[in-house]
Amino acid sequence: MTTGYRPEIIQRAFVDFVGSRLHPFWSLTTPKLRLIARQTINEELVALKFEANQAFKRLAFTIDDSWHGGQHIHLTVPIEGINHQRSYSLVGMFPQPADLHDAIFDNNAKNAVNDSASNNLCATVTIAIKPQGLVSDYLTQQAPLGTVFDSSLPSGDFTLADTSAKLTKQKSELSRSKQSPLLFIAGGSGITPMLGLITQALAQSRTVTLLYYHRTSLAKSPFQAYWQHLATAYPYFAYYMVNTADPNNYSSQLAGSRHLDVDTLSLLPLSLAESTIFACGSSSLLAGLYRALETLSLPSDNHTLAPKRSLRDNVIVERFGTALPDSDMSLGTNEETADIAVQTVYLRGRQQQFSSGTTLLLGAEQAGIRLSYGCRQGICQLCRCQKISGVVKNIQTGKLSSHGVESIQTCINIPMTDVILDV
Repeated sequence: MTTGYRPEIIQRAFVDFVGSRLHPFWSLTTPKLRLIARQTINEELVALKFEANQAFKRLAFTIDDSWHGGQHIHLTVPIEGINHQRSYSLVGMFPQPADLHDAIFDNNAKNAVNDSASNNLCATVTIAIKPQGLVSDYLTQQAPLGTVFDSSLPSGDFTLADTSAKLTKQKSELSRSKQSPLLFIAGGSGITPMLGLITQALAQSRTVTLLYYHRTSLAKSPFQAYWQHLATAYPYFAYYMVNTADPNNYSSQLAGSRHLDVDTLSLLPLSLAESTIFACGSSSLLAGLYRALETLSLPSDNHTLAPKRSLRDNVIVERFGTALPDSDMSLGTNEETADIAVQTVYLRGRQQQFSSGTTLLLGAEQAGIRLSYGCRQGICQLCRCQKISGVVKNIQTGKLSSHGVESIQTCINIPMTDVILDV
């Protein structure tokens, strides 16, 4: 009798098809999440809690693995018959940290599914969303509790494990300690990937300092209660909140400035030379960080010919989102690296135009114009189109395009001048 390939008598795809007709949450192969609770964190962020199906749990973990803070998932969200895919940072995942859940979610809140699944913390996934744009507004305000969404598995390398390996490789000559202090610098919704990272770092007894720039009142929010709870529970955790919209609310311990600068970093109670710095926020926040670190760069060893070492080598920047990468940010006042100016984008084939100060794809969507896209991370190439004229900048590499005809991806390029696209 011959051996080799043997087709399945009943294929899993067929079982999934039948199962989805019986219950949309059932699947052998497709990770799915069911929305079971919402909680407003502050004026900028809303936390969403999901129940994970068996396929998600089986595929996301092995016996020895657990989730990594700083990762994200891709959600497929159907709106008016069209599937939209967006990436969101993970705040927590099973096994969910109880402290995090209790601090963010009100157990008596009305915006939760009242069944056993909503109380089963061993099968939940939590994300935080800034309500902006079509999909985020739908998830935070309109999607009925109990709605099921297809999901990717957790991914991303903005994690303690991966970044530790990278820094060790980059600076092996420094014999860097794996338990170096950690400094987290975030602005606005850039705090979302930090939540899981900080939780895991404290669980590992790491020394953690958080510097968070925001524009909303946190006095009565669950967010503020969470940070205070951590500061009380962990003596090696310190946090500093800087409300950039209220001059009376700047931290006196940080020189009373609403901008990230040399004085601010110098006053933090930790050694920057020994610290790993995680940063996520706007282009102006990251530019200020790099300018300050260049000023504070360490002198070279007089006994060697090695060049002066920069503290920028200690920085790990989250590439998820539309923040500019570190390239050229130290130039400070350079017009191409300051806050991105709004440019006009012309769609030659559609006889339309829109203004954009962010990626071309997001700018079009904010103007109500649909462009082709897939992963929104610069991977799948589905958003690629021809640029006829103008200069764009790749937010992943920092590379500027030419002025002429060039094939670009709209999800990872921002306009530096007026741009014409053949779309």
